Amino acid sequence: MICDICPRKCHAERGERVGHGFCGMGTLPVVARVAPHFGEEPCISGKNGSGTVFFSGCTMKCVYCQNYEISALNKGVTVTPKGLAECYRELEKSGVHNINLVTADHFAPAVRESLRIYKPKLPVVYNCSGYTSPAILTMLKGLVDIYLPDFKYSDDALAAKLSKTPNYVDTALASIKEMLFQVGSPGFDSEGMMTKGVLVRHLILPAHTRNSIDCLRLLHKTFNDQIMVSLMCQYVPWGEAKDDPKLGRTITRREYDKVKRELFELGMDGFTQELSSAKTEYIPDWDYCADI
Repeated sequence: MICDICPRKCHAERGERVGHGFCGMGTLPVVARVAPHFGEEPCISGKNGSGTVFFSGCTMKCVYCQNYEISALNKGVTVTPKGLAECYRELEKSGVHNINLVTADHFAPAVRESLRIYKPKLPVVYNCSGYTSPAILTMLKGLVDIYLPDFKYSDDALAAKLSKTPNYVDTALASIKEMLFQVGSPGFDSEGMMTKGVLVRHLILPAHTRNSIDCLRLLHKTFNDQIMVSLMCQYVPWGEAKDDPKLGRTITRREYDKVKRELFELGMDGFTQELSSAKTEYIPDWDYCADI
């Protein structure tokens, strides 16, 4: 196929197992881990875990990516859409609360096919970078119940510098608008588990509290109370960021409190993390299939 599905519109040739676009992936999904995951927000992980499928490759290139082994080195196992559908079935049997598709944008056609082969009886969570195109979201319409996008930057220049993403802000805001149009405001079951809606994540970066505060203000101005926000402080230096003078450390208590205070002053609904979550032990092992 000649691929233009992500915002980059590479117009690159992609075969089943080899691709020449920015993501470097073929059209068949490459999966790094299929397992219950307990590190998501309480309304996603719950007590039984979120049934995660971690996809390899990415349409972004964040210098601090904590999933570097799979996002850049493409570690994983190639599966067919039918094989992907079987992963959903096995996760369902394990008793998880939902099926959570992590970083699947570049495999969107195959993901759509897999969900048509087998639509889980559980909510389907689409967990993505936010740097997503209308083409991808149109493919997923009616197949996803919960969107879990990132909103990383309030400034295009910073996005280009740290993640090699042009026109990030408008692209991400437009994608969140489409997600909201598709699934509506957040909904929950009797146990407090999320059943539908949009939950936007923002990761605070060290020495970049102004970016975080501006991100929160932009989200509040654009969406008000139609979305929830998850403010994350789990950043640890990884990849190229380890030697960066600004990014080569975890965030401080002062930085976290400053951004968290803005979240509360804006009156935004959502979640915050404990500062102790900034540990490498929370990064999963990429062993394809575990505990299902």
